[in-house]
Amino acid sequence: MSEENIKQSVREFYDQVGWQAIGETLYQNAQYEDLRPVSQVYLHRCHMRVKRHLAHSGTYFLDAGSGPVQYPEYLTYSEGYQARVCMDISIVALKEARKRVGEHGLYVLGDITHLPFKSDVFDGISALHTIHHVPMADKGLAYGELFRTLRPERSMVVVDGWTNAPLMVHSKRFMAGMQRLRGWWERKNKKVTEEPEDKELHSKQSKEPSLEKKFRPAGTFVEKFDADGLIDLLTGKMNFEILVWRSVSVAFLRAVIYPDWGGRFWLKVLFWLEERFPRLLGRVGQYPLVVIHKPSETSQQQLTSSDV
Repeated sequence: MSEENIKQSVREFYDQVGWQAIGETLYQNAQYEDLRPVSQVYLHRCHMRVKRHLAHSGTYFLDAGSGPVQYPEYLTYSEGYQARVCMDISIVALKEARKRVGEHGLYVLGDITHLPFKSDVFDGISALHTIHHVPMADKGLAYGELFRTLRPERSMVVVDGWTNAPLMVHSKRFMAGMQRLRGWWERKNKKVTEEPEDKELHSKQSKEPSLEKKFRPAGTFVEKFDADGLIDLLTGKMNFEILVWRSVSVAFLRAVIYPDWGGRFWLKVLFWLEERFPRLLGRVGQYPLVVIHKPSETSQQQLTSSDV
């Protein structure tokens, strides 16, 4: 598939399916996340990890691949900035983002591999679950464009998933075992385990059967790095650090975490482990948080001179 065809398929997926609302704050793309109440505190704390590494104030904040800014935590990233620039390949995403960001936002239809912005203009940048839609050959362009537009002495954050994350690969048997155990336990106790919010989500989704059928086979283009691939891409080009955003996948949460089996407690333990070993779990877990810092112009010149 050509680069232009890939971009077109991603745009059509999010315009026609992914960012189609099925509720006031719920989209078809929600099936890629665990929206059960048992996971909400853990997910909130993971979302807020992004903010730690961004400047708390500035003129312009770039949300690259903003989507509809569907989580309230996302809004906090730019609350100290004069304006949030929401850029996305999907016009539907930008229309939805405007509903949440309002006059605080500027809305740009654009491509992350060819940003329509001047260099050194943004005091903070986030790109969340966006670069995995870029072909492998163009990922360097995406990182390079984000870095180009970042102001010196500022930081940006990229969150994406690894392909075949080692922790998740080695957890497959455990997950399958937990699902079988849960199924046995539910049959034995004849227990309805859905929480009220789960029932509401399932009810909303069931009202759109044709859209659900269309959504599943269509999918969209995704191509991910492993840790070594990203390190090879960025080494020598920019200062970066790989930390953990979230170490486990949605499939893991749904297979292992249950409210009546101490789910909230186990997620507290998991979050503590991630805080204790952020670099290790950033490399082997499902979702890395890549922090990239742009040095001052003087430091960049010295670095260039030393490379020569």
